[in-house]
Amino acid sequence: MTPRLPDFPWDTLAGADATARAHPGGIVDLSVGTPVDPVPEPVRAALASVSEIPGYPTTHGTLALRTAAVEALRRRHGVVGIEPDGVLPTIGSKELVAWLPRLLGVGPGDTVVIPELSYPTYEVGVLLAGASMLRADGLLALGPQRPRMVWLNSPSNPTGRVLGVDHLRKVVEWTRERDVCLVSDECYLTLGWEAEPLSILHPDVCDGRMDGLLAVHSLSKSANMASYRAGFVTGDPALVADLLTVRKHAGMIVPRPVQEAMTVALADDEALAAQRERYARRRIVLRKALEGNGFQIGHSEAGLYLWATRDEDAWRTVDWLAERGILVAPGTFYGPTGGRHVRVALTATDERIDAAADRLT
Repeated sequence: MTPRLPDFPWDTLAGADATARAHPGGIVDLSVGTPVDPVPEPVRAALASVSEIPGYPTTHGTLALRTAAVEALRRRHGVVGIEPDGVLPTIGSKELVAWLPRLLGVGPGDTVVIPELSYPTYEVGVLLAGASMLRADGLLALGPQRPRMVWLNSPSNPTGRVLGVDHLRKVVEWTRERDVCLVSDECYLTLGWEAEPLSILHPDVCDGRMDGLLAVHSLSKSANMASYRAGFVTGDPALVADLLTVRKHAGMIVPRPVQEAMTVALADDEALAAQRERYARRRIVLRKALEGNGFQIGHSEAGLYLWATRDEDAWRTVDWLAERGILVAPGTFYGPTGGRHVRVALTATDERIDAAADRLT
């Protein structure tokens, strides 16, 4: 039986979208975190370089890709102890988030813990698996129950909150003591602004042990490759091997040209630094304009969003901004406790970001 899924949240923005598009200066769409800057030229060249290959790609990905991921994790995030066999490319990170509970055998009678405010696809993944969901940021909220799986997301989407090393260590220890799978969505790990995000696979967090841990990564934000659907999962070699087996049977394969593009992107730290600079500038401009209009910014120390409030119902804020040609997402998209915040994305061109700031000044 097909599970009953919630309406797709962004479809409910149609009215605000129409209002914003009617603005004389055009819409500034800050509602979705989709990249707007060019894909780096070496990545595009790599994509085309293997376009003549007619055969099926391997589900595990090329050794060059997996090695590039291992080296990028070490170089960019201080993660050591991962071998290439412990990396598995995915068709972006969203499909993995949605299907991971089911791929790991989670089902009816099981509980999956997700953050109180979180990316909506975590909930969708629980529903697809037929499991029960619990929103909780603190381990004390779980009481005596033993969930089957726990999601972390640091830096957070939508809040930009970064979990410190002590918090991460406590969660790792708690899940290990209970033999619970811990999965960390680390898609924004390269975008720390006021705090330095840590992977759960960093030795300061996991003591160099990968058992029971998985980390999910994406190249959508760091290399503007959202259209390529390029991501990977890594961590516990046994869990990765289980996922590889299922994905082989299910035909969940990253196209070979995308694998080649990923390999190049994971080695290009200069392109990553240049993209970070673009987002850093846009963040400064938007934050100043919002705070100048009475908004308060919560967390937002990392990631691609500003978590903003005027201490009113989120939809009132959405409408107020739409009247000024600016489209944002209400905090209610991310959980019941987000009802007085909006999520403002940094993913617009410099010109559109400046236009939004002018309208707010």
